[in-house]
Amino acid sequence: MPDLRERLPGRGLWIVPRRDMIAAARRKKLFAKAAKTAVELPEGLEDQVEELLRRQCLDLVSMARKAGEAVAGNEKVRSWLEKGRVALLLEAKDASEAGRKRMIGYARALEDGVTVWQVFEAAQLGRAFGRDQAVHVAVAPGGLADKLSRDAARFEGYSAS
Repeated sequence: MPDLRERLPGRGLWIVPRRDMIAAARRKKLFAKAAKTAVELPEGLEDQVEELLRRQCLDLVSMARKAGEAVAGNEKVRSWLEKGRVALLLEAKDASEAGRKRMIGYARALEDGVTVWQVFEAAQLGRAFGRDQAVHVAVAPGGLADKLSRDAARFEGYSAS
């Protein structure tokens, strides 16, 4: 069972969260070797881990929105950037390149240290805000932004491998 939050009891088996590493470990039966017992892996484990990583990130976006620590939309994101309230900028990877570049350029011109992630689609970000789509999302500094940045990095690394 994948333990993305690293909280399940027991010793477990640790592996780098990368699709190619999990596939190689499955192929070479490394989970059974490490556990020194038979290990039955679920079909589609690689896809399951990817979906869990994605869901974990988007749940954090939703929590940030509910806590008033995230906004979506061009005008709201620009307003937060002007006020210096942004730690993370999430740009939909399926949005127009010109729109993404414009917002990223605006963010970098106004505020140093804004981290930009382009790993989610507009529909995925939109669901976190209870709407059809969200192209630009800003997250305020704090614990949720820190967790989201860490998890987005893990998701990006996993999806890219």
